[in-house]
Amino acid sequence: MGQSAFTGACIDLPSLLISSLAAAQPQVVQVDDSVSGFVGAEVVLSCTFSNTNPNVKITQVTWQKLLNGTKQNVAIANPTMGVSVLPPYKDRVTFRNPAVGYRTPSLEDATIRLSGLRLSDEAAYICEYATFPTGNRENQLNLTVLARPINRMTLTSPTITALAGQTSKKVVATCVSSNGKPPSVITWETKLKGSPPSRRRQNPNGTVTVHSNYLVVPSREIHRQQLTCIVNYQSVRTTDTLTLNVLYEPEVTIEGFDGNWYLNRQDVKLTCKSDANPPVTVYQWKLLNGTMPVNVEVLNSTLFFKGPVTSDLAGTYVCEAANVIGTRSGLVEVNVTEFPNIPGGPRIPPDEHSSGMAAVIGALWGVILLGLAACCSSCSCGRQRTFKGDYNTKKHVFGNGYSKAAGLPPHPPMPQSLHYPDDSDDEKKPAGSGLGGKQDFDPDSEDLKRPYFTVDEGESHEDFDGRTLSFQYDPEPEIADDMVSQNDGSVISKKEWYV
Repeated sequence: MGQSAFTGACIDLPSLLISSLAAAQPQVVQVDDSVSGFVGAEVVLSCTFSNTNPNVKITQVTWQKLLNGTKQNVAIANPTMGVSVLPPYKDRVTFRNPAVGYRTPSLEDATIRLSGLRLSDEAAYICEYATFPTGNRENQLNLTVLARPINRMTLTSPTITALAGQTSKKVVATCVSSNGKPPSVITWETKLKGSPPSRRRQNPNGTVTVHSNYLVVPSREIHRQQLTCIVNYQSVRTTDTLTLNVLYEPEVTIEGFDGNWYLNRQDVKLTCKSDANPPVTVYQWKLLNGTMPVNVEVLNSTLFFKGPVTSDLAGTYVCEAANVIGTRSGLVEVNVTEFPNIPGGPRIPPDEHSSGMAAVIGALWGVILLGLAACCSSCSCGRQRTFKGDYNTKKHVFGNGYSKAAGLPPHPPMPQSLHYPDDSDDEKKPAGSGLGGKQDFDPDSEDLKRPYFTVDEGESHEDFDGRTLSFQYDPEPEIADDMVSQNDGSVISKKEWYV
């Protein structure tokens, strides 16, 4: 019995708990915390009633707008009276559930649609359920109305005038994002060095208008530069780009003088170049401290000098260029030379220029050939006088003695024959020590023991009768392996050479 009673008590306890929880469970009105939409769009205001007690009956559902602590009815749904929508929401509010409009409606879902959204619709909205016998239940949501801004970028004026010496900044462009909610953020992209101050204006309807001006010093450098306005609104990026049109006076340069105007040069000219906006309409030429040469022809911005160049063309030429903004000038100093200026070459009269070039080339070749002949003559026909000095470590062999050499110089060529004066028959015979005939080599000869034998170029041995005698070159001595030859005919030890 005891066991049965205990078991029965355990079975009845869950039933009692469930009944108690059901009786204690209240009716719940469920809504979204917040809703947002743009002006002119449609929003859905959700509201449902959760009821676990079948004995509770819904008698009416009412939507209200809560503004500044005051409640204003928007729409009412009654099971007996039907649906009623009050101004200013009439024709803009409808119940999403079609059954609400029936005579025996189902009011558990009282969600409404609000179309044609207005800024004035922004407020807190209350969804209220009237029930019997438990009374009223309600919940509240917030409606936020957004307004997309109207963006525009404009130049302060179609053209901007840059005046000489101007240093103050001027508004060149304006970017406006008007009637936005929430307000926009404006930034700029450009290569110009300027400043973009901004300001905001709160409008009566709750929107905000943002102005941003771009200030820069007007100059010719900003002509055709671009300005890009960037409007950031609700993660949306909008851009607009304009190009500046700056009016400025001419900047003048003169081209045509190359620094090589010489007598009798043909058909030279000077051209006046200008950078201006708007373009230059008038060009005027003049020659400082003088009058224009008679052979000058003016055509627009160019001076044509007809015929050959004369000394009368020299002087300072001035070109004045003018547009509607102002007038500026440029000048060039023209010099006339007697001969053309050939870099690195001789000065040749202009009438001999063409033939003179050939003459110059021929003369240069002549100089080269003469130099080669002189070198050949000095090497084969004569010997330089040896350098007389104290070398201490040197042993004379052959050479001129003025620089180090990698090896021995070549031996002078052996003459094929020797010429003698007509009145000397005896000397026509080759001497025993001469170079013209055969001779026996004597290693003990005194001549080979001499350290060197040199003769100045053009120098010869003469006897008392003024007759030229033959001379001989000493054979080259052998050089030890540890010796290095010199150009002056000497050799030094390798150890001393690399010191």
